[in-house]
Amino acid sequence: MSGPVMPRRGFLAGAAGLAAALTLAACGDGGGTAAPAASGSAGASAGAWSFTDDRGKKVERPEPPARIVAQVGSAAALWDFGVRPIAVFGPHKLADGSRDPQVGNVDITKVEGLGNVWDEFNVEKYISLQPDLLVSSMYEKGTLWYVPEKSKDTIEQVAPTAGVMLTGRSALDVIGTYERLARSLGAGMEGVPEAKARMEAATKELARFKDLRILMVSGGADAFWVVNPPEYPDIVHLVDAGLNVVEPDKVDEGGFFQTLSWENADAYDADVILYDTRTQALKPEEMMKKPTFAKLPAVEAGQLYPWSAEAPFSYHGYADFLENIVANLKKAEPLQ
Repeated sequence: MSGPVMPRRGFLAGAAGLAAALTLAACGDGGGTAAPAASGSAGASAGAWSFTDDRGKKVERPEPPARIVAQVGSAAALWDFGVRPIAVFGPHKLADGSRDPQVGNVDITKVEGLGNVWDEFNVEKYISLQPDLLVSSMYEKGTLWYVPEKSKDTIEQVAPTAGVMLTGRSALDVIGTYERLARSLGAGMEGVPEAKARMEAATKELARFKDLRILMVSGGADAFWVVNPPEYPDIVHLVDAGLNVVEPDKVDEGGFFQTLSWENADAYDADVILYDTRTQALKPEEMMKKPTFAKLPAVEAGQLYPWSAEAPFSYHGYADFLENIVANLKKAEPLQ
């Protein structure tokens, strides 16, 4: 019997790690640094600007937006293309004040923080920033990630919004959308060709590991989640490149994962296990305390490797992400 069902938003947002979330909440905005006057995306052409997002919504302004606010995943992607948001929301600061991996290369000392955990968004500060555009990803079409339902209407009245769909798409498609948006904003694209070449090279290498059966998971205090590949852009990319990623037999409502109890963590055979490295997920040493997990062949063989579940959707972000996976899979072998 599997463990209790967890809402997909809770899993995706990281509500599984309640203690970690409370720690992050205590961190709050941390006072913040005064936002710069503009996004820093130099080169935007003068004149009318428009962008059609993944909701099919055409966003229009008399000139390219300069003061951009973005959810951390969107901010990380745009930053790598050369766009400089003035503020972010979502997990961007750890309890010790350092940068959360989910915010990528964003310099958090140079952006305002509007919220650090799920359902936290400082609407008053957002209004005071006089933004030109808000950008966020979407797991459900029409629902901007980390924009609280309770203040959604107010937030959307302040400035136009753009949504980038993640679910059911390849990472290449998502990266392409962010690239298109960044170019429309006049981003400099510095280092992009080189990063794209690195991503393509690492992608080609993945096919050599087609004989490895790979399980991708996330651990919580009372539940073990086996992720469902078709719903995640990064895993779709891995599968398209030739990796054999296990699909759960039965997924929870919403389709993102199957929830298992730790007693049933051995439900699927695998040569390699890739584990969620986000702040809220259990660390390997914590999962190893679960007897069933510790006895898994992949774990006993030491073929347990990190999975950056929210790598930035940029060529830079995916070059790093894929190169790390390739380096780890080179150490693995099929288990009999």
